[in-house]
Amino acid sequence: MSEPIAPITLPPCKNADQEARWLQASLHDWLDQEFLPEAVNQQIARRAAQVYLRQRLEGENDLGSLVIAILTEMQGFDFSQSFYSEFAIANAVGDLLLKSLGIDTCCGDS
Repeated sequence: MSEPIAPITLPPCKNADQEARWLQASLHDWLDQEFLPEAVNQQIARRAAQVYLRQRLEGENDLGSLVIAILTEMQGFDFSQSFYSEFAIANAVGDLLLKSLGIDTCCGDS
């Protein structure tokens, strides 16, 4: 029987503004590289970083909860001018955060 995946907890937030700026820049770069650079990518990255910042300031350290919060709040974003959806953004944020922790997002932790 397979084992459940253990939750991933981010280190306590020491500088939330700096983390949010890093996330916004990293996500914007990812968005521009994944498909075509679009003006809306900056807005998407800014909104995701705002959600992340608020969650971290409220004490959220669980990666899964952060991803779900971003997914939920990005549902209100107008993606009609983008190739992306709230699911792609939430997953990208999760991958970026895992990579920042040194966790391989391709093949698990084996």
